[in-house]
Amino acid sequence: MAKSPSTGVAAQRRKAPPTKLATPGRAPVAVVSAEPAAPKKRTSPTQFWNEVRAEARKTTWTSWKETWITSVMVGIMVILTAVFFLAVDGALNVLMQQLLKFAAG
Repeated sequence: MAKSPSTGVAAQRRKAPPTKLATPGRAPVAVVSAEPAAPKKRTSPTQFWNEVRAEARKTTWTSWKETWITSVMVGIMVILTAVFFLAVDGALNVLMQQLLKFAAG
């Protein structure tokens, strides 16, 4: 069965938008007409609220136990990070004091 002449790569090339040279020696630039986008349909506040509730019902929420465990882990990591930076700050403070004493005398 023969293909119709309006399908295939050749047909797509024929339907391509016209091109023009921007400047001599440069690649051709496609000229495309900008058509205005179709206006979006407005949604009533009641319909919006119903859609929000429907999407919220699809959400999988974590259990209280999982939330509690995660919160405790975050608290522990915050305390460990604070202790780490306290130690680094103290070490740098001692190092700078020794360096300044050495430079002064």
